[in-house]
Amino acid sequence: MFPIRDHNPSGRTPYVTYALIALNVVIFIGYWPLFNDARALNQFFFDWAMIPARVTQMGEYSGLFTSMFLHGGLMHLVGNMLFLWIFGDNMEDRMGHLPYLAFYLVSGMGASLAQVLAGPLSMVPMVGASGAIAGVMGGYLLLFPFARVDILVIFIVFFRIITIPAAILLVLWFAIQLFSGIGVDAGNGGVAYWAHAGGFVIGAALTLPLFLRLGGRRFVDLEHGDGQGLVMGQAGLVGDPHRDVVFGGLLEVELGAPGHRDDAGRGIDGKAAAGVPAEAVGDPVARIGVDRPVGGRQGAWRGGLRHH
Repeated sequence: MFPIRDHNPSGRTPYVTYALIALNVVIFIGYWPLFNDARALNQFFFDWAMIPARVTQMGEYSGLFTSMFLHGGLMHLVGNMLFLWIFGDNMEDRMGHLPYLAFYLVSGMGASLAQVLAGPLSMVPMVGASGAIAGVMGGYLLLFPFARVDILVIFIVFFRIITIPAAILLVLWFAIQLFSGIGVDAGNGGVAYWAHAGGFVIGAALTLPLFLRLGGRRFVDLEHGDGQGLVMGQAGLVGDPHRDVVFGGLLEVELGAPGHRDDAGRGIDGKAAAGVPAEAVGDPVARIGVDRPVGGRQGAWRGGLRHH
């Protein structure tokens, strides 16, 4: 189960989000040939990834920044960029271009620090943009909890697209990261759960002043008072009798092309779906070596890394 788009059109062109996606792709292409040389790739990640022990024992902080633009495999990159594509434009729209960029970078570096705190002596390199993207998701939860998000549910050979409020998806995602982090050794390779959870909390905290300045809950009500909101009180989640679409379960939708309008005449932003394996997309902040969908083929480093 993973998201493929939201129904929450932004009011301005998200230049920073586009630039971040492009930069991540260009950097990945730049070191793509190293995937054919395990030794060279290993050295590259040790030079540019975030290594907790180097931060705590040697005071080397550059990896907190550079690791945000590195990925351990193609599916790792695609999954992260899909999440950024879905949630980033609305945050940039509300924050403004430059404040959003600062918010993204601070969330990413804060997420790396959260992983350092969880395993301060670990020598496992960590790479990935999803600490920063988790921050975007934490802010999105605060500002757009009732925005509709299409998710693709895959069960063996069957799949279905359903629509749920963003709050359900994001809270569930955060809970998975939090409890998974509690259950694993932060010093080993794998998924950087504490970078996920830390980035999410930091993003929500950084968004809180904007949320209050916009009017808090009143802003949320106005934002989704045009018929796009969902009454979650029917599901026992949020008591709000004023929304005009009753949420009594998961709502099916049909994907439309850009500019498509639903039966009530509401515009749909047309963010394209991407055929990405659930393992890659469901976990946007991954530690290197966990790009299992790629297997042993070119495109996934098999070394001992954390990806996020």
